[in-house]
Amino acid sequence: MPGKKNTNLDTIGLEMGNTPPQALDVEEAVLGAMLLEASAVDQAMEELTPSCFYDQRHRMIFEAISHLVTEHISVDILTATNKLKQEGNLEAVGGAITLANLSQKVGSAAHIEYHIKILKQKSIQRELITASYDILHQAYDESVKVDDLVDNAQTKIFDAIQNNLKKEVQGIGDLINVAMSDIQKMQNSIGLSGVPSGFVTLDSITMGWQKSDLIILAARPSIGKTAFALNMARNAAVDHHMPVAVFSLEMSAVQLTKRLMTSESGLPASKIKGGSKLEPYEWEQLEYKLKNLSAAPLYIDDTPSIPVMEFRTKVKNLVKSKQVRLVIVDYLQLMQGPSELSGMREQQVAAISRTLKQTAKELEVPIIALSQLSRQSVQRSGGSGRPQLSDLRESGSIEQDADMVIFIHRPDALGLSENPSSMEETQIIIAKHRNGSVGELPMIFKSEQIRFVEPNETLDVRAATVASGINASASDDFSNPNF
Repeated sequence: MPGKKNTNLDTIGLEMGNTPPQALDVEEAVLGAMLLEASAVDQAMEELTPSCFYDQRHRMIFEAISHLVTEHISVDILTATNKLKQEGNLEAVGGAITLANLSQKVGSAAHIEYHIKILKQKSIQRELITASYDILHQAYDESVKVDDLVDNAQTKIFDAIQNNLKKEVQGIGDLINVAMSDIQKMQNSIGLSGVPSGFVTLDSITMGWQKSDLIILAARPSIGKTAFALNMARNAAVDHHMPVAVFSLEMSAVQLTKRLMTSESGLPASKIKGGSKLEPYEWEQLEYKLKNLSAAPLYIDDTPSIPVMEFRTKVKNLVKSKQVRLVIVDYLQLMQGPSELSGMREQQVAAISRTLKQTAKELEVPIIALSQLSRQSVQRSGGSGRPQLSDLRESGSIEQDADMVIFIHRPDALGLSENPSSMEETQIIIAKHRNGSVGELPMIFKSEQIRFVEPNETLDVRAATVASGINASASDDFSNPNF
């Protein structure tokens, strides 16, 4: 049956001097099998879409069969003919004789799986050609910004591939074997199963940040989201030598580095920022304390308003080249969503959170995305401004896509504390935990050191400080010739 041409692809084919990839005889074989065998209908409907058919008439027939399936009507030559007639497409496909001819061109419905594979391959080729053609034309268009060009190119190529790839269904027996293997590994290993945060109480609940998880870390502005995230990045990279990537959309890489230097050295933030001069012994302390941080596998990207598809590409490269085990994004609302959704902020944020989750799942790395909370959490009466999942800003899809949602709550910083002496007290609230328990953890925020510590750690630090003072004093005494 001669095919009606796909105008766009045919135009591209003429310009390139090639015929667009197609397999009209295979299209006929698949449609013929669907008209004869119910099992062929099920297989084709699971794997194929109308775009898998190059011939427009074949596409109409497939769509008519799809509508029959949706309406729970058995598929055969008669019902398909009637459906095409109802939709006004019967004459366009060549009449009832066309469907009769299709049913005669099927050698065996047993080959349907192989034929479906061919149609999917041809469809992917065509979509890649169309995407490449659009990218080529945009690249020649001087009015298109380079950033938009890169974003569109990545999106088009990614969509062309993803739209035609479907993951195979897995049997429970195979999945149990994989799960048993994981359990055995955990039995033989000591400690956490994921990337450690460095906070004992938090890790006891999460068992570390798990592969493929999207973790949302949310708070109002100036509460300490970035500080907490940097503390966790530092703990994983310095203490456990696990490669970590930080994407900072708000602060520069140097600013983040100075924050890390402040936390690591224990020196006042004012001295690192240049508010007051460092003493000679403080320079020595700084250089000594930064040795481990300097050698840590910690990578920072400070591209402002990074397009989400560019972020995805960079993460892929970092996982491949640097074996990155944890990704942190500061913060989600500053990312740039798909250009076609510009002006629709809620849909853009939804697309961003969905892409973050897909990236985490595909690359099997945990992604911690910082997020702003709406002003509603502060204005709400009662509860000392305690945040809720509904306070996540700009899109409910953030809560939906997240495997974990963690809030940082500091009533003192919000002016809601009734106890003036509790300026450092912080609550880490696990509000959602898809694979574990929720709860609330006490924490202390040392603002001068830009560092979060657990309550028992403050006692340990104080004891160590006192002990070191005693040891220093004793050492001085013993070194005194008059002793």
